Amino acid sequence: MSNPMTMTNSPLGGQSFKGLAQITEAPLTGMITLRGDLSAGWMADAVKQATGALIPQQRMITSGTGASAAWMSPDELLLLVDYKAAEGITKGLNTATAGQFCTAANVSNARVLIDIKGQGARSVLGKLTPADLRPESLAPMEMRRSRIAQVPAAFWLAGEDHFRLIAFRSVAQYAFDILKSAAHPAAAV
Repeated sequence: MSNPMTMTNSPLGGQSFKGLAQITEAPLTGMITLRGDLSAGWMADAVKQATGALIPQQRMITSGTGASAAWMSPDELLLLVDYKAAEGITKGLNTATAGQFCTAANVSNARVLIDIKGQGARSVLGKLTPADLRPESLAPMEMRRSRIAQVPAAFWLAGEDHFRLIAFRSVAQYAFDILKSAAHPAAAV
């Protein structure tokens, strides 16, 4: 069972592992699920005001001023923002979209963000997901919703040899442990 979330209590307590790739819990990150008509001007205005980012194209991530917008489905974005500002940004989004068919929810405490870095990052993640991770199939900043082993996850290539992975807080330790096993030096392919 996971511990209650506080500002100083991350899901994994800052765990890290170095093997074929470096597996590290990222610092607490604000995450806001925003659902509504992604083609509407009012939605673009609300996202731009909240993050400085444009509405991303399908399966992509756009960056703004210290925040990002990730395409999750035809009517859903995941906004990645400063953890401490997430509640205020969520309230601002709900105010900005009042009267529209739209919802914004702060899901920061329900998720974990894990970094997978290093020359073996693609191989480590590739052992656990059915998603095609070849460079020609997964562009930089392209969001992929899939699974790792038995749990749902979303991930993207954030930089050369650097993947970022989001999973539910309830499976954070499991996600970290299977990534750690896939990155163990004895697990080299």
